[in-house]
Order: sequence, then structure tokens, then C-alpha cells
Amino acid sequence: MRNEDLQIRDPFVVPVPGEGRYYLFGSTDANIWGKGTGFDVYIGSDLLEWEGPYPVFRPEADFYSEENFWAPEVYEYRGRYYMFATFRRRSNQLLGTGVLASDDLKGPFRPYSDGPVTPENWPCLDGTLYVDNEGLPWMVFCHEWTQVKDGEICAMRLTEDLKAAAGEPVLLFRASQAGWTTRLDSKSTEAGDVFVTDGAYVHRAGNGQLLLLWASFVHNRYAIGVARSESGLITGPWVHEEQALYQQDGGHGMLFRTFDGQLMLTIHTPNKTPNERPVFLPVTEEQGRLRMV
Repeated sequence: MRNEDLQIRDPFVVPVPGEGRYYLFGSTDANIWGKGTGFDVYIGSDLLEWEGPYPVFRPEADFYSEENFWAPEVYEYRGRYYMFATFRRRSNQLLGTGVLASDDLKGPFRPYSDGPVTPENWPCLDGTLYVDNEGLPWMVFCHEWTQVKDGEICAMRLTEDLKAAAGEPVLLFRASQAGWTTRLDSKSTEAGDVFVTDGAYVHRAGNGQLLLLWASFVHNRYAIGVARSESGLITGPWVHEEQALYQQDGGHGMLFRTFDGQLMLTIHTPNKTPNERPVFLPVTEEQGRLRMV
């Protein structure tokens, strides 16, 4: 399959230099807004053509969710692979990010945490792993606008085995604090100002600065922007770039390096099912700032 043939949202790439192959994960259900099937992975060597899909997660009958399987991110951590993914709980119908685990990138991934580890009474999504300079793991996630109107990005310490929260969430910022975001106008929003946070991803720049990519909307078009931690710590304070990094109806991005060393941003665009496709965009770092090539 080529990129133009591959329907996927929230693309996440794991390069494996020893194999010379990239593993592409993402929200792969044909209709991610309904009943969940699972997650697949695609494997390729050039970011143009892919083998697959290979199923990496299929839920058992007693799984804690049956709909909205979103945004799987896969990390190698202490000798195993851990998948952070968002699911809608059966118990209270709220979204939350849970952790799955596998000994192999091709799965199968099995439930690892006891349900979502984000706060039970918050609608949360798009959890991403960050390991700080002391080797302590955090989950950075979005507290959804459906509850707070002005979407939030929060960070929460995890236990060292990644199974549970090890502290209370810390508010990093609200969507409206960035100069590039605009109010979401949608039939699904109630009266009042609604600002969206989506798709957080943490990146340590070459000069040591800590950056956070996240998605929102600019005049109802999906976009991605960048914030910078003034302290170099995940707790901030965070300062936002004035302009979005990309605002042509694409977002939920992450960064990785190709095998020849090029820093690459991957996003999905357009932001409409079933037309979303993975896109790979070369970027550069200039004194800790990301620039499109």
C-alpha cells in the first residue's frame, strides 16, 4: 500500500535501525467514531510503500471498552514495548488513555494497566509518554473540551512500571493561551467559547530545549503548533509559538528521525473520515525552534 491508499489517523512511527524498517501505528478502524475493532501496524522501508496491515491489538470480550479506539503510541521502555492508546470506557462512557504491552512490535499487545490511567471522571485522550532527566515516566494528555470548554494539556507522573498514576495531574496550559488557536465552531459544541487540545507529543530539541507539539483548530481547520518549556521541565511554564507549525487541515503529529538523519514530522490530513492519510514532512531545528523545510 502507498500513503495515498492508506486510511489512518494519528500516525505514529517507530524506526528500527537494525531492520532498516519503519513501523507505522495509528487509529486504523475504518470508522473510528464507532465500535472499535483494534489497531493495526504497517511496515515499510521508505515512508512511501507499506506492507500490511498486521493486527497488533484485538480486544477480548471482557475488555473495558468497545468503541472509539484512538491514537496508539508505541514506546520501547525497559526492554518491552508499551502502547498508550485512548478508549471510551464502558463504565461511564468517558474517554481515557490506558497502557497495553507486548514483547514484540508486531504484537500482540495485551491490556497492561487496570483500565485507563487518566483520571476516571475526566474525559481524556491522546496520552503520550515522556521520561524526564531523572528517568521518571510521565503521561502528557489532553483534558477534553467536552468537559472544560477550554481544552487543557496536563502532565501526570506514572509509576515506574507504567501501570498507574503516581501523582495528581498538573495543568500545563489551556488551548486559548496560544495565540494561533481560534474558537471551534461546530454543531457538536454548545453555546460559548470552545477551544480544543488534541494530539500532544513531547520532543527534546538538539539544543536541550523541551518542546511540546499539540493540535487544535485555526478557523475550523485542523492545525498543529509548538510550545516550549521555559524551565526545561515538563511542568513548564510553557510559552507558545505565535504561529501554527502547520494549519492546512492536518495535525496530531509526532517527530522521528529517518535512517539518514532527517527530522520528520508525521501528521494525518485531511481531518475528515474516511479521507485521512499519513503525510511525512521534513523539518529542521533552528536554535530549538521547528521549521518546515
